[in-house]
Amino acid sequence: MASGEEDGSVEEKQTNNKKRTKGTIATAWLTFYNIAMTAGWLVLAVSMVCFYLQKGSHKGLYKHIARTLKCFQTFALLEIGHCAIGIVRTSVIVTGVQVCSRIFMVWFITNSIRQIQNEGSVILFLVVWTVTEITRYSFYTFNLIHHLPYFIKWARYNMFIVMYPLGVVGELLTIQAALPYVRRSGMFSLRLPNKYNVSFDYYYFLIIVMLSYIPLFPQLFFHMLRQRRRVLHGEVIVEKDE
Repeated sequence: MASGEEDGSVEEKQTNNKKRTKGTIATAWLTFYNIAMTAGWLVLAVSMVCFYLQKGSHKGLYKHIARTLKCFQTFALLEIGHCAIGIVRTSVIVTGVQVCSRIFMVWFITNSIRQIQNEGSVILFLVVWTVTEITRYSFYTFNLIHHLPYFIKWARYNMFIVMYPLGVVGELLTIQAALPYVRRSGMFSLRLPNKYNVSFDYYYFLIIVMLSYIPLFPQLFFHMLRQRRRVLHGEVIVEKDE
C-alpha cells in the first residue's frame, strides 16, 4: 500500500510540474506577444501623429501607415489560436468575430479600394483602433506581470463606451463609401455563366456585412459592459450557456 501511495504521489507531482511548466511558457509567450502588439500600435500612433504634423492633412495617411497596420492587425489572428488552445479564457467566437472583422476592414475594404483611403471615416476608425489597442494590450501586459496601474485598468473598461460606437460608425461609413466603387468595378464578384456555375456579388455581400452589425454590435458591446461591472465593481456575472 505504501508503495502505491508513493507512486501516486510521484505521478501527481510530475503532473503538477508539467502544468506549471506549461503555464510558465504560456505566460512568457503571452507577455512577449502583448508587449510586441503594444509596441506595434504605439509605432502606428507615432507615425500617424508625425504624418499629420508634417502634412497638415489626413490625405495620404493610410498609405503611409498601411504596411505596419496590415502587419500587426493580421498578427492578431494568433489571438483566436490562444483562445482555441485554452491559454486565454475568452470565447473563441467573440474573439474570432472581432479579429476577423478588423482584418476584413483592412485587407478587403480599405487596402483593396484605394479610392476610399482618404475618407475621413477611415481616419476615424484608425484612430479609434489605435487608442483602443494600445490600451488593451498595455492592460494585458501589466496584468500578466502583476503590476497593473489603476489608470490603465480604468481606461480599458471605460474608454470602450465611447470608442466602440465611434469605431463602428467609422467602419460602416467606410463600407458605405466603398459600395459605389465595388458596384462599378465588379471586384471580388463572380458572374454567371462560369465553370463553377456559382455567382457571388461582393456589392450585396458588403450590404449584408453592414446589416450584420445590427445584431453583432449590441452583443459585443453588452459583453464588454458585463466585463466592466465584474472587473471594476466586483459584480458576479452569470453567463447563460449558449
